[in-house]
Amino acid sequence: MSVTPAKENILKRIRQALSNPVPLPFPQSEGNNAVFHPASDSLDVVFAQEFTNMQGKFVFCISEAEMLQQLEQLIAQKQWQKIYCNTNKWNARFSNTINLPGCDASVTDCEFLVARTGTIVMSAAQQSGRTVSVYAPIHICIAYTDQLVYDVKDALQSLKEKYVGNIPSLITFATGPSRTADIEKTLVTGVHGPKEVYCFLVEA
Repeated sequence: MSVTPAKENILKRIRQALSNPVPLPFPQSEGNNAVFHPASDSLDVVFAQEFTNMQGKFVFCISEAEMLQQLEQLIAQKQWQKIYCNTNKWNARFSNTINLPGCDASVTDCEFLVARTGTIVMSAAQQSGRTVSVYAPIHICIAYTDQLVYDVKDALQSLKEKYVGNIPSLITFATGPSRTADIEKTLVTGVHGPKEVYCFLVEA
């Protein structure tokens, strides 16, 4: 195939440019530095503030015993009859239905909590699987203080370290109840997922 003079001229300019590379105008902008300022308070406090700002309901517990008591009181107070849970640690304590679409609330664990955004991080590798936190009208997450990280970047790095060479096929970042403003530009919660999200954070 013949090369036209115009094309040859373009290729010549490309070769010249590659032989004399231009230095980066901002060498410190390669993503190595944190975009956000470090947390000004403890991660549990930062998470609680951001999580509640996004309409999440936060409960801090100093022990598993206190968490179990508080959660059972909540279930009784709300009169939730059908609780779905397939996380082995909590299954025997809470689960009384195998019908996820018809349950009143679901109980799950999580991978991490992102303090800066008030986000619950879950994955397909968990026993609760892909759908439990989405299909139930009420999502209750049980987490521990040693699962707190500051930013999304920290959560992703921790996931890489936890699942070396076998990253889960699905990683979910859930920040508060499901919400949409597509309907006449009015914010509506609980349309595409849970209408209420609770996080019980236990001191590790």
